[in-house]
Amino acid sequence: MKRYIPMLTLFSALLFTTAGCVRSYPPPPPPPAAGAPPLVQQAERNGFEAGHMDGVRDAQNGLPPRPRAMRAYRVTPGYFPQMGSYPVYRDAFRNAYLRGYHRGYYPG
Repeated sequence: MKRYIPMLTLFSALLFTTAGCVRSYPPPPPPPAAGAPPLVQQAERNGFEAGHMDGVRDAQNGLPPRPRAMRAYRVTPGYFPQMGSYPVYRDAFRNAYLRGYHRGYYPG
């Protein structure tokens, strides 16, 4: 019994010192809505692509992340009145843009 006490003490110490070494990562961005209306699907495609390109470019140029300051985020290109409601398109585009920018700026 006395032989097990030092081993138990050592095991307990190792267990508690390595428990804090687990690295946590932020959760991945949510996927685009499945079964969304065509207007939202188009806005998400356009927004993610534009955001990804801007994020990659900013990261390669050594600029700080600034997705909301980008022109594409403010202007939300790719909308045509025949598509439907602009506020719906704008909101879907901007949400997807932020996801794309994050994915492009912080790959992996």
